[in-house]
Amino acid sequence: MKIPVPDEILPADRLGHVHLVGIGGAGLSAIARLMHQAGVPVSGSDASDSAVVQALRAEGITVHVGHDAAHLAGVDTVVATTAVREDNPEIVAALDRGLRLWPRSAGLQSVLLGRRVVAVAGTHGKTTTTAMTVVALQEAGLDLTFAIGAEVESLGTNARLGGGEVAVVEADESDGAFLVYTPAIGVITNVDADHLDHWGTEEAYEAAFAEFARRAPVTLAERADLATRTVGFTGGARLRGHDLAIVDGRTSFRVSADGADLGRVELAVPGRHYAQDALLALAVGLELGGDPAALIRGLGRHRGAKRRMELVGRAAGVRVYDSYAHHPSEIRGDLEAARSLVGEDARLVVCFQPHLVSRTRIFGEQMGRELGAADEVVVMDVYVAREDPDPDVTGALVAAAVPLPAEQVRFLADRGVVLEQVAALARPGDLVLTLGAGDVTTLAPRLVAALAEAKPRGSEATDRRRGDGEA
Repeated sequence: MKIPVPDEILPADRLGHVHLVGIGGAGLSAIARLMHQAGVPVSGSDASDSAVVQALRAEGITVHVGHDAAHLAGVDTVVATTAVREDNPEIVAALDRGLRLWPRSAGLQSVLLGRRVVAVAGTHGKTTTTAMTVVALQEAGLDLTFAIGAEVESLGTNARLGGGEVAVVEADESDGAFLVYTPAIGVITNVDADHLDHWGTEEAYEAAFAEFARRAPVTLAERADLATRTVGFTGGARLRGHDLAIVDGRTSFRVSADGADLGRVELAVPGRHYAQDALLALAVGLELGGDPAALIRGLGRHRGAKRRMELVGRAAGVRVYDSYAHHPSEIRGDLEAARSLVGEDARLVVCFQPHLVSRTRIFGEQMGRELGAADEVVVMDVYVAREDPDPDVTGALVAAAVPLPAEQVRFLADRGVVLEQVAALARPGDLVLTLGAGDVTTLAPRLVAALAEAKPRGSEATDRRRGDGEA
């Protein structure tokens, strides 16, 4: 549902009791935490129970499972997720009662008013870049506010209200939210057409990023045509990475600013795309006056974000990772990173769930081609989310485009058989990667448990040979 941004966004302390519809999501849970920490009365609801819902309750926030108009008793302001439907009883009640009804972007902006905002945007990598920026700035001594689109291991949360003037936030373009914020520093990780269900055309999507760049006095980006200051591994970048190495699940590179060497960055996550994210985070830190050595130490503390090439567990000699990748470029980056972790005699087994009918219709064949970098591929049916299903757009479209022999590609329309099929595929030494922005994320922990219960022969020897310390 598209909820208009109000003409005037009031500070959070003037909103009264705020109720968040879809509070269990990454975006609204961050807003709820910030408002709660600021002393604003907060409640929320979500369609189902989850670890996030339980964590919010433990922090003192009232969260209802299921949606009911009765949950709006005493509420003054309703902030809702983009995914909410118009017939949601809480949305219907809010409109009937004339309550203040805001999209999530306005809710976050109400907390950011009066702060010096760093807004991190881009098609891919914004969660990781935001997390890296926060960790680096904390190491440099800043007491900052942050809101990130995932739980971050080294931070222990996805949002915190700081005492300083700086706020670092992930700025999502999927529904135009990033054009609501007023950043002092704007960051653009990359621009690669997506969310065309909202923007309509690739040209409109790129124009939105150009508008975002114009809104910020300082814009840091990888692409010179959208940036006032560029970073990257190319010769024209003001902040430049050199000597990139990806070994044993770690990424390292040297970095120089305007030709002056700043030192070597050591990341605990594998992949060239993570090195690019780290360069952007370092650029923000330098722009804010951070000590280069402290910023580089902070980047070394980053241990990844939830669902960003996250190691879920090991069992029966199999490592199971989970990642949020749902766009062809993201699939390519994560499979490249996974390849750096797979040994010579092991295989990369990928279970991918396409996300959104519109995205699958446009990019399904490209998704399939990128999945060809795996050794075995399982494709689930489309996670429909906020759209209506289309019988002509299914996971079969993706599976048909995977450039592997037919016996190495499986389309499983029945979710009920996916766990059994993937567990049967996995062999000792393999790396299994679950991919997608939908509920495929629930598969990884269940897979670890299933493998542990039915250890394949020889797995004990494989575990001893590979060692527990391997990333």
